[in-house]
Amino acid sequence: MKAIVITTPGGPEVLKLQEVEDPQIKDDEVLINVEATALNRADTLQRKGSYPPPKGASPHPGLECSGTVVSVGKHVSRWKVGDQVCALLSGGGYAEKVAVPAGQILPVPPGVSLKDAAAFPEVACTVWSTVFMTSHLSSGETFLVHGGSSGIGTFAIQIAKCRGVRVFATAGSDEKLAFCKKLGADVCINYKTEDFVARVKEETGGKGVNVILDCVGAPYFQQNLDSLDFDGRLFIIGTQGGAKTELNIGSLFARRLTVQAAGLRSRSLENKAEIVSEVEKYVWPAITAGEVKPVIHKYFPLSEAAEAHQLMESSQHIGKIMLVP
Repeated sequence: MKAIVITTPGGPEVLKLQEVEDPQIKDDEVLINVEATALNRADTLQRKGSYPPPKGASPHPGLECSGTVVSVGKHVSRWKVGDQVCALLSGGGYAEKVAVPAGQILPVPPGVSLKDAAAFPEVACTVWSTVFMTSHLSSGETFLVHGGSSGIGTFAIQIAKCRGVRVFATAGSDEKLAFCKKLGADVCINYKTEDFVARVKEETGGKGVNVILDCVGAPYFQQNLDSLDFDGRLFIIGTQGGAKTELNIGSLFARRLTVQAAGLRSRSLENKAEIVSEVEKYVWPAITAGEVKPVIHKYFPLSEAAEAHQLMESSQHIGKIMLVP
């Protein structure tokens, strides 16, 4: 099969389409003929050599895909050859075929094309596991998502809105803020021209929000804490702005704040299967009802993975960037 190979750590130009061995499935795995895959920031980190795949995972980038089942392991009962599915991966999505543990596969939601379904697994599992399973965001609460126009952000706005949450989103341009508004964000903040802490306080009568989902890391850490209400929960899923900062622990005590962080890729198979099961149970109905839609900026052929990475790193996109073998 053909797959994107990281020929050496470096810039987008190190991504090359090459002939590689077909993946071999284990007894509890399924082989998928890939219809589409999607870019994630983690792929750019892996390309640079700073985010290696977990032990035993495919060396090729790609953390989600959609496609058709072409073979199943002998312990797999739910899925059969010909099923149209999408899947959460530990790697290997930038390829014509990928082997996936059966517990990380989801049916394509009704009303969503097979190609577009590749936009959902990583964002749905990330947002559901952090914001809802761990931080327990619930109806009537307030939620701030940074990078509201990103793949994560566009999904988080929609799923939070349809669950009765008041949503705040930050983005860096009027175009991106307008898009967040269109998706349902109640308060849109330009982080380049506004102090998001002041705006959050102003919009909440001085209280702050209940939950924050942050991909920036160190530069926003204290500001995030300052933006939380009593019993507020900060969940960090990225360190795009840096990973080291100072914390005045006293700032956590007075308002009983919780700070958490987690990645998705390194979780156990059991944990991933639990998250995928919850996503199918709670998120898929919202997609089927049309309350949550895929937000796709552009499709590239797999051979143009380097150009797709350049676009992602320029941050000019809104929503997901996709690759099609």
